[in-house]
Amino acid sequence: MCGIAGILSQNHPPSEAELRRQAHFLAHRGPDDHGLLIWQGHGVVQTRLSIIDLAGGHQPICSADGRFILVANGEIYNFVELRQELEAQGCVFVTHSDSEMIIHAYAIYGDDFAKRLHGMFAFCLIDKLRNRVILGRDRLGIKPLFYSQEGGRLLFASELKGIIAARSAAPEVEVEALLQYLQSQFNTGEKAIVQGIHRLPPATTLTFEADGSTVLRPYWSATDVRTVDCSMEEALESFAPLIETVMREHVRSDVPCGLFLSGGVDSALLLALLTKHQEQPVRTFSVGFPDSQMEGELAGAEYIAKYFNSRHTSIPLHGAEVLGRLPIAIWAADDLMRDYASLPTAILAEHAAKELKVVFSGEGGDEAFAGYGRYRKGGIERFFQNLVRPGSGGFRTSPQLNPLWTSRLLGAELQAATSAIRRPFIQAWNETPREWSHLQRCQYTDLMTAMPDNLLVKADRMLMAFGVEGRVPFLDHRIIEFGLSLPDQLKTDRRQGKLFLKRWAEKSIPAEHLYRKKRGFHVPMGEWLTPAFVAAAEGKLLANRGIREWFHPAGVSALCAAQRQRGGRDRELWSLIQFAIWHRFFIDDFGAKPGANDDPLLWL
Repeated sequence: MCGIAGILSQNHPPSEAELRRQAHFLAHRGPDDHGLLIWQGHGVVQTRLSIIDLAGGHQPICSADGRFILVANGEIYNFVELRQELEAQGCVFVTHSDSEMIIHAYAIYGDDFAKRLHGMFAFCLIDKLRNRVILGRDRLGIKPLFYSQEGGRLLFASELKGIIAARSAAPEVEVEALLQYLQSQFNTGEKAIVQGIHRLPPATTLTFEADGSTVLRPYWSATDVRTVDCSMEEALESFAPLIETVMREHVRSDVPCGLFLSGGVDSALLLALLTKHQEQPVRTFSVGFPDSQMEGELAGAEYIAKYFNSRHTSIPLHGAEVLGRLPIAIWAADDLMRDYASLPTAILAEHAAKELKVVFSGEGGDEAFAGYGRYRKGGIERFFQNLVRPGSGGFRTSPQLNPLWTSRLLGAELQAATSAIRRPFIQAWNETPREWSHLQRCQYTDLMTAMPDNLLVKADRMLMAFGVEGRVPFLDHRIIEFGLSLPDQLKTDRRQGKLFLKRWAEKSIPAEHLYRKKRGFHVPMGEWLTPAFVAAAEGKLLANRGIREWFHPAGVSALCAAQRQRGGRDRELWSLIQFAIWHRFFIDDFGAKPGANDDPLLWL
């Protein structure tokens, strides 16, 4: 796990100082090592968190024949099998690193090489012979990669910070991305929140050719999946060797692995599987909110930890402690996302980092096996949703901001961009095969939007801020393909989701835990945005340049008053607080960095 960045040009080579500045802003992603290399007009840099081949995995990696230069982030999980395959075809390796598979897979298989890689990864591969550079990203977007073109140069980095640091243009807000964040909780699609910076889409390579042109090549699509006509027993039989293979590959590491344990099915099943694959008790961590009126998950997590005899740490959290993680969470995320769970995730990562470099978590289980209640809406409800918001059956396209507050809060430029919020969701929905069910379309739309641009932003950035690698076996592309291929009736009924996964887990997990009501992970933010906190925040919000530029001050004051008097406006208020702090870090005062536990009011 690493941070990678670079400046690519056919005419204007970067300076070492430019590359070191990029590396400086990615240092948290790789505290163990760093490397830099310039060849002709291309320069690359990497900051490394050592997981596999601790002594010999220094990057950039240069091939034995000198033709290729590579920087990479993530893990190639099938590197053992792939190395044997490539060595049989004459490839000569210079390291034991899993990342080196990328070089030789490209040398042997050409532009289709990424199809051979199983894992989570982002990379930059320089081919000196053809004077071309290839950027690539894994199938589900587990690892991030951004790029920007400026003055004949192609800039890339694992995080927005690494590109902003190398651009000559001052950063400006991308209006469509800001509106998506406000209305959908996150911004999705190719445009990042900073103007002129793009996400490399998942399952895609970008080739920077010798003539300066760029070519995007998708190499995988979940839309190729077709429904398999099978019984529950047949599906269970097929899944057993698949999950065994995936876990065997995922536990490969030269350092110990732990687990973030919630009270849910997904992480409990991962604990069962990890217990089978590790000789020592698994190190597990969970968080809860003992002062909250919400029902927490600590008890469920502690029950499962005891059942599997893991070495467990329960972390009780209180409002001030969680709010203190907001500045560092915003700085680490780069992207704007209103996911309250990013704050306790950062705290989990901070605790885990004291002992571990690798932690497993259960992201992807709900999307692969249809665990969300929103997937189970009846036909009549879907019909009326489609009438009101055509294009995706109403799925994911209803704005989250109350229409009253939309008109009172949003400035003219934001109100003029209202069509932007629906486009990526409708695009994903329309990509699906005609024969797919409504359920499959919902799963796919989430996998293409909310998963890479919200849930995985949280999973990657919050952990990497503290030098921890996150592994997510349910997002292995083979698991996703399997889950999408199952008939609907094996995944859901009107009362519950994840039917198949629960059936498969029955042999490992007690039924009273497995079939309890799904709770989700709820953070009691509304209880923490107290009248006193809101009163202190209001004046700072109104003085913030980003708030003044994009929102109506009278609406902001009215929103603060509503939260103080009646509550219930935490979603809208939290969105503004996060944006104001983000604007400070990335627009007004780029380069500023908060401490690990700062009062958020200091950064408004």
